[in-house]
Amino acid sequence: MKNRSFLALVALITLALTLPVFVLAQQNRNQSNPSVGARSNGKSDPPATSAARRPRTRNGSATAAVSQDFSEALGIIEQNYIDGNKLDFNGVYKSSIIGMLRTLDPHSNYFDKAPAFRAGLRYGDRIDAVDGIPMHGKSSAEVRDKIRGPRGTLVKLTITHVATGKPDVVDITRDAVPQPSVPDAYIIRPGVGYIDMTRGFNYDTAQGLQDALDFLKARGMNALVLDLRNNPGGFLEQAIHVAETFLPVGQPILTQKGRDGLNNRTYTSTNNDPDRTPLVILVNDYTASASEIVAGAMQDHDRALIVGQTSFGKGLVQSIIPLEYGAGLTLTSAKYYTPSGRLIQRDYSDGGFYNYISKGGMFRDMNQNKPTGPASRTDTGRPVYGGGGITPDEPVQPARFTPIQDRLRMPAFFFAREAVNGRIAGLDRYKAAGPIEFGHDLEATDFPMNDTIFTAFKDFVAKEPSWKSLLPYIDRNRSFIETQIRFQFATAAFGTVTAIQVLTKQDPQVAKAIDITPRARDLALAAMRARMQQP
Repeated sequence: MKNRSFLALVALITLALTLPVFVLAQQNRNQSNPSVGARSNGKSDPPATSAARRPRTRNGSATAAVSQDFSEALGIIEQNYIDGNKLDFNGVYKSSIIGMLRTLDPHSNYFDKAPAFRAGLRYGDRIDAVDGIPMHGKSSAEVRDKIRGPRGTLVKLTITHVATGKPDVVDITRDAVPQPSVPDAYIIRPGVGYIDMTRGFNYDTAQGLQDALDFLKARGMNALVLDLRNNPGGFLEQAIHVAETFLPVGQPILTQKGRDGLNNRTYTSTNNDPDRTPLVILVNDYTASASEIVAGAMQDHDRALIVGQTSFGKGLVQSIIPLEYGAGLTLTSAKYYTPSGRLIQRDYSDGGFYNYISKGGMFRDMNQNKPTGPASRTDTGRPVYGGGGITPDEPVQPARFTPIQDRLRMPAFFFAREAVNGRIAGLDRYKAAGPIEFGHDLEATDFPMNDTIFTAFKDFVAKEPSWKSLLPYIDRNRSFIETQIRFQFATAAFGTVTAIQVLTKQDPQVAKAIDITPRARDLALAAMRARMQQP
């Protein structure tokens, strides 16, 4: 969303390392491709060309023939293209590699080296310029990209402090900020724990999960909602460890099948004392890869019920093949199958990379991925289907904003911004005094909404000409507005991670997950009895 004036909506502003310029040198080109030379200064000589096409290599490998075609095409481009003497050889080679890999499948790829780092600003401070370049009228993404840069370097931000209204120039040294993959865990309803695992599977995921379980059990948890929505995946090893947290020793978690039996492997649990807490897992269109492995294993073994939307369907194994100078290929070498034999990967044979992406996530047709073909069976005999991600046991659509609600979010933010800085009469108790209290466990008594706040909000909107058209819609959207205001209050006082609890507790998918935890307990017990009866 683009704003006339970019405002920091959260406490942290993303700072990531700018992708370094990468030049793919061609070592030993004189041996493998006589038409292309290399100078000692690292620049490429133009390929040799001739008026007549040379015969295609026939007695060599297929790759030699392709190399010859590429070399000739590059020579023709350099000789005849209007800016041929200014070719970016790095871009040419990189785009050629990516184009080649895209003909294989949607997940084989090519990467330069690119670490990322983050830093932050205070809630509500306005960023006016980055390194002297005005940011007014720029989107959040544009401002973020301007702030990005290498670790240890300085970025100069010209800001207006929301608390004082005074301009300031701040030098920030770009550095790393820890981003735990299990950022939050709390009791969402008496006896029911909630664990946020939406950020991906990193080195700390399995340990973070165990720490969260210990924390919640000490607070009386007897059922669990594990949130894997928007989780893009990550390290396979961590996904296996997360799955075996809940599965007993010997139960299969995942089968990996490669070409001609290569890369074949089955992963099984090694846990002699698995967690028995009744479990419901949340998934959606952007639950992918490693998170689908966990959801699929839990569903196949009837260890958990799955709630939400059909997951993305990414079940291809990428092997990392290093190239020179830090570059590398990720090449698909195998496919993932759940314990019941379901293929996780969604079909990608009908139209290329754009078509593949556009049929996932928010663009997915809700009638897609309905059960088709022969069914696999869970441990208790329930039918499940593969080839299109993980289909939930309880489909639930997410909360969606109406166009009016989307417009109401902006005045709700500005109202909260003024209130937490003590500029709304009668709301002194909501002023955010002091630094952000990270790690706070949100209570019902934190920023309760009432008639005083709602009336003040209506008065605030009425004073702004550009928002007056929203006045007729305010009363009918009171619940939505109050949730948005409370979220902003919590962000200013406790940080974004804690503030998200406000939204989560109003989430229809989460509500459904909580409601069916008794069914998840009964299903897991039935599966346990079935295993005990096996010879």
